[in-house]
Amino acid sequence: MSAQPRLMGILNVTPDSFFDGGRHEGASASCARVDALLAEGADFIDIGGESTRPGAPAVPAAVQIERIEPALRHALARGATVSVDTAAPEVAEHVLRLGAQIINDVSCLANPELARVTAAYRATLILMHARGSMTEMPGFSQYPEHGYQDVVEDVRREWRRGRDRAITAGLARDQIWFDPGLGFNKNAKHSLALLARLDEFSSEGVPIVLGASRKSFIADVDGASPADRLGGSIAACLLATNLGASVLRVHDVQITRQALLLTAAVANLRSAAVSGVSGV
Repeated sequence: MSAQPRLMGILNVTPDSFFDGGRHEGASASCARVDALLAEGADFIDIGGESTRPGAPAVPAAVQIERIEPALRHALARGATVSVDTAAPEVAEHVLRLGAQIINDVSCLANPELARVTAAYRATLILMHARGSMTEMPGFSQYPEHGYQDVVEDVRREWRRGRDRAITAGLARDQIWFDPGLGFNKNAKHSLALLARLDEFSSEGVPIVLGASRKSFIADVDGASPADRLGGSIAACLLATNLGASVLRVHDVQITRQALLLTAAVANLRSAAVSGVSGV
C-alpha cells in the first residue's frame, strides 16, 4: 500500500457546477461547508467560484472573488490550508494576498501571468492538463478517440509545456504539482487509461493530484448519474493511492477517508503477517 494521500475537499461556491452547483452559494452556506469538510478530515479546502463543467460560461474575476471570499476568510480563520480553483491572475492575486496557499489552475497555464502571481507569493500551483477552456469542451467525456495517440505520453508532453512556462514565469519546479485532468477534453477511455497508468507520471518528481470525484468517466461502466457515482469515485481514489497519488480532490471527504484508512489497515496486517512468516 502506498503512503496515504492527503484529501482536498471540494467547495464549489457556484450556481452551475456539475454535481453540487447551488448547494453552497452564499456566505452562510459556504462557511458551513468549510466547517463540515474540516470536521470530515480534509487536509485542504479547494474553493472554486467558476464552474469547470463543459460549456460553462467564463465568470468575471470580480464575481469569482465575491463568491469565494467569505469561505476563504472563514477557512483561513479556522487555520485551514486553502487552494483556490481559478485560471484568472486577478483572482489569484486577491486570494493569495488574503492568505490562500495554493492556486489550482485547470487551464494548464493558458495565461502565464497566473504563474508570475503565484511565484510572487511563493505559493504552490496545481497545474492540470487541459486543451482549451471549459467553454470549448464539447460535453461530458466527449472527445474524439483519435484525439490522443498515446494519452499518457501526450498529456505528459503537453503538461510539461505548461510547467516550463510556469518555471519561466518564476516558479520553482517543486512549487508545481501535476494533475492529469481526468475528463477535461478527454473521453471516458482516455480518463480510465490515465487512471490505470497514473504511476507512469511519478517520474515527473512532483506530487500527483487526482480529481476523479463524481466525474462522467465513471458512468462508462454503468451509466450512473453524478449522484450515484460515489462507489466509482472511491474505487478511483483507492486505485490512485496504490499508483502514487499524493492528493485526492474529492466531494466526499469522510467516506473517502474511511475507505483509505480501512484499506491501509488491512494492508498493514497483511504486511505484518508476511513478515512474521518470513521471520520464522
